[in-house]
Amino acid sequence: MPMTVHIMDRIEALKAMAAQDPTNLLARYGLAMEYVKREAYREAVETFEEVLKVNPNYAAAYFHGGQTYEKMGQVDDARAIYERGIEVTTRTGDGHTRAELQGALDLLPL
Repeated sequence: MPMTVHIMDRIEALKAMAAQDPTNLLARYGLAMEYVKREAYREAVETFEEVLKVNPNYAAAYFHGGQTYEKMGQVDDARAIYERGIEVTTRTGDGHTRAELQGALDLLPL
């Protein structure tokens, strides 16, 4: 009889890691990205915003949060998070991410 191996769902594993250590932004960011993969966009943007509450300089969360808002059709929210990210990356000197955020912002419909 074949042995059944229990594999914990990735979302549950990442949630557990984030709950165990609320400052573990890698787990929280990974959770948000996993939600995006599963098209659970509302949960994804909420989790990106949680990352940004803990560390407002976590530049990738602005970009992927904006992309997720776009997938939801929430252009104004996407614009707002991109603009917040541009302010942060300008202040922190992260020119690469700032350029990505500006490019995404420029592509939004008016």
